[in-house]
Amino acid sequence: MAEIKIPDALKADVPQTFWGKILSATPVVMTVVATMLAGLASSEMTRAQYSRALGAQLQSKTGDQWAFFQAKRLRSALQLNTLDIMQNTSELHRLDDATQASFTPPAPAPAAPLDASIKAALDAVAAGRPETEVAPLVAKLNDQTLEEGLRAALERANAYTTAEQPGNKTVEQLEDDSAGKPNHRDIVAARLRYTAQRYDTEARLNQAIAYLYELQVRRSNMAAERHERRSQRFFFGMLAAQAAVIIATFALAARKRNLLWSVAAAAGAAAVGFAIYVYLFI
Repeated sequence: MAEIKIPDALKADVPQTFWGKILSATPVVMTVVATMLAGLASSEMTRAQYSRALGAQLQSKTGDQWAFFQAKRLRSALQLNTLDIMQNTSELHRLDDATQASFTPPAPAPAAPLDASIKAALDAVAAGRPETEVAPLVAKLNDQTLEEGLRAALERANAYTTAEQPGNKTVEQLEDDSAGKPNHRDIVAARLRYTAQRYDTEARLNQAIAYLYELQVRRSNMAAERHERRSQRFFFGMLAAQAAVIIATFALAARKRNLLWSVAAAAGAAAVGFAIYVYLFI
């Protein structure tokens, strides 16, 4: 294989020193740096798109929980309105203690204690505080801790749904058995009160889940914005590295190469330094 030799004219313009050799390699090095920064910019944009898609999925789940909350609060209100009409249009009597006990819905399991940072963010969101105050609180959240809190809230809601099933069947059976009996209206009134309380409890459980989902949505959107900023910064670094490649390439055709190579090296160093700053601090 023939040996590749650098022309003597080029050797004369480039000092055969360590710094001179570095300047000679500038076009190749800057091409590698530009390619690397382009890959980082593309990677960050892909991550931003993933976070946006994840945020959209979480927003859908949040909407479902708020829909459940609104529907159950509405059902609770309808039950209470019907009960008010019955109380105002007919005479109702108190049921005996044993029967009345059957119309007492179960209490939900105690809520698991939330991390202090999650509680602070939830309080800010529930209070409708401005985004400038909510965003710093959301930024401090730990994704794993938030996921654990959401899982606990979902399990609590599911546990309540399971616990109320026997009571629901008992209430339905008592109402069916009272049909045609003197205490039927009293049983119906007790069932309305029971159902209203049950729907109200379920609504509050769905509300707690919805708020936690909202925090996840905000976290995902903040992550997407961060990746978009990083992608933009890496893109700017790539442009600087490409500028260094162009300057170094022009230097090959110039009579005095050292000055242009020095400018190219400075541009490349600035691109690398900027990329490191973006990677570590943005």
